[in-house]
Amino acid sequence: QVQLVESGGGLVQPGGSLRLSCVASGSFFSIYAMAWYRQAPGKQRELVATINSAFSTNYPDAVKGRFTISRDNAKNTVDLQMNSLKPEDTAVYYCNIGGIQGYWGRGTQVTVSS
Repeated sequence: QVQLVESGGGLVQPGGSLRLSCVASGSFFSIYAMAWYRQAPGKQRELVATINSAFSTNYPDAVKGRFTISRDNAKNTVDLQMNSLKPEDTAVYYCNIGGIQGYWGRGTQVTVSS
């Protein structure tokens, strides 16, 4: 059984930065692709960033150039550095392993507001 625990959310002003972290329990963490998703009120959950076992990353246009995903296989962690935050980035952010049908954390709230 895999457990994911996110941390690092909070309230930040537009243009600010936050760093989210997710720690995973279980074995063989390094062989799985990891991802961050987000869900804003009244909207569907959307993909924010992915990183595979070869450390290749991918981002949608909405966050490209502002967000950076990274992983530390020795610590079983995956982080999301978010810069130049905008009000539309406000959402609950979820850590994911194994894709849509895989495992999810409980989420951490990110609010971008002045």
